[in-house]
Amino acid sequence: MSFTPDQHDSALSSAIGKIFRRIVPLFVIMLICNQLNRSNIGYAESHLEADVGIGAAAYGFGAGLFFIAYALFELPSNVLMERFGAKIWLTRIMVSWGLVSAAMALVSSPEMFYVLRFLLGAAEAGFFPAVLFYFTRWLPDSHRGRATALFVAGSSIAAAISGPLSGPLLSMDGLLGAHGWQWMFGLEGALSVVVGIIAFFFLDAQVRDARWLTDGEKDALTSRIAAEDVVKSSGDRGGSRWRLLVQPKLLLFCWIYFAIQLSIYANTFWLPSIVRRIDGTNDVTVGLLSSLPWICAIVAMYLAGRAGDRMGDRRPLLVIALLTAAVGTWLAAVVSPWPALVFLCLAAMGFKSASPLFWSIPQQTLSPRIVAPAIAVINSLGNLGGFVAPFGFGVLKEQTGTVTYGLYALAFASLLAAGSVLVLRSRSGARRAADANEPAAR
Repeated sequence: MSFTPDQHDSALSSAIGKIFRRIVPLFVIMLICNQLNRSNIGYAESHLEADVGIGAAAYGFGAGLFFIAYALFELPSNVLMERFGAKIWLTRIMVSWGLVSAAMALVSSPEMFYVLRFLLGAAEAGFFPAVLFYFTRWLPDSHRGRATALFVAGSSIAAAISGPLSGPLLSMDGLLGAHGWQWMFGLEGALSVVVGIIAFFFLDAQVRDARWLTDGEKDALTSRIAAEDVVKSSGDRGGSRWRLLVQPKLLLFCWIYFAIQLSIYANTFWLPSIVRRIDGTNDVTVGLLSSLPWICAIVAMYLAGRAGDRMGDRRPLLVIALLTAAVGTWLAAVVSPWPALVFLCLAAMGFKSASPLFWSIPQQTLSPRIVAPAIAVINSLGNLGGFVAPFGFGVLKEQTGTVTYGLYALAFASLLAAGSVLVLRSRSGARRAADANEPAAR
């Protein structure tokens, strides 16, 4: 089918609009469920200690054990996703993590807590990189940053609503003879199972399979993405794609994402504990106050994503975001609890904005031949920050009675990551791709 340039641009714009209305919101909802299920233990920490005997160090170890399993199973999961397709594999991931999360209601010992957290990590492995890879096959680079920002905003939305949601669920303590934390785990896990089943009927494995796109929209979309793939592949020298994964640039990507994840998950699992330092708080008020940094982050992430799409080169914005995270975290460590909450809002705007800005860089610069396994490698190794941060905070809190030193460490890590971004060099092909996409961005 042949198009005039105007018809091609119109069809492309129409296809992108449909994807943003149909697919992106679905992924946001899926990530909200994902983040609720992996981080709701932050609100159950004190209850698990009282009812099951899980202390601060054991809690931190169990919270972080999730990410060990996540790292181990991430790449195999992504390889299987390429084989079975996103439709089947994303549904499998979501239903299985929902079932494991619901089983957390049965925890009766630290050992069982460890096992279920490990199984939850294994079940969730592959979800995040599968969605990012999906975007590389369904959206041109000019709109991918915005889509990634909206998707990643789902984690902030989850963090913002988890407090107001978890507080009332925890207050159901004694209903039908169950603890409040059992109701929280059970109901939030069941929600993921339902959403996973619904997702099966909304997702398509390939653009050509989408009945909700016209033939013209499919042609315009696939031709634009194929053209970008040619540009990105122009510097490849052939050889095994697995050999292309062994390069210094990829290791640098892993370190930067590791530093970002340190801040994200330290705050995810320990923010409620920090907020509890404020006099007069209870489960409900802690939940409400803990949502404030994530609400601020949602706005910052969307604005940063739009700005990144317009600029093309996201590195300067990523440096600014990481420096903002460093300053906000350091100030939160040196002031009293109420001002600390304000500065944590600033820090969250920085480290949460850093995540979608970061992911646009490997998506834009890496060869299409390795983008799927590369995203999996970066995500799995980077997510080890999700083990180090909660476990390290737990040990520090148990030894010192405070998380202040942990906040200092997070600020320093964000500062180092900002410096590391400056080492990254733009690939010439990525620049040409950005220039080629500029009309579509406008």
